[in-house]
Amino acid sequence: MIQRIQSVFLLLLALSMLAMLFLPLWSKTDATTGEEVVLTAWNINSYMPANAAEGTPVKSAIAIGMLAIAAAAIALYEIFQFKNRLNQMKLGLLNTLVLAALLGTSFYYAAYVGAELVKADNNGAYEAGFYFPMLGLLLNALANRFIKRDEDLVRSVDRLR
Repeated sequence: MIQRIQSVFLLLLALSMLAMLFLPLWSKTDATTGEEVVLTAWNINSYMPANAAEGTPVKSAIAIGMLAIAAAAIALYEIFQFKNRLNQMKLGLLNTLVLAALLGTSFYYAAYVGAELVKADNNGAYEAGFYFPMLGLLLNALANRFIKRDEDLVRSVDRLR
């Protein structure tokens, strides 16, 4: 039963959370000094124009990385709980909460912690990794919908017996 469509959605969710660990989430550049601050899943790096190749970690953002790993682990565990659909739905609800916390934490680090490091007029740019929690929420909702559909189908067949 691993070949169900919700398993595909959950696998894509886990892959998107793992991809988030390696992509930048947010960046902001000061036009006067040329300093650039980049938020990743693990820390906030500051790049000066003189040594742009190596960034120095300014602050830790390990909460983002840990929440992304937790969401991926829950999704992978949820795939193999196909014999207990009610347990899968509970894990889906838990994963929704973890993904919402991940989205909120990412926004907090981008809008408040990272924005204070560079005194530029712009708000910064949200990079590709920032949008993966939103994709994860969508994939989790689709997986939960198909899990519920399977559970409703099994219950309707039980009524016919």
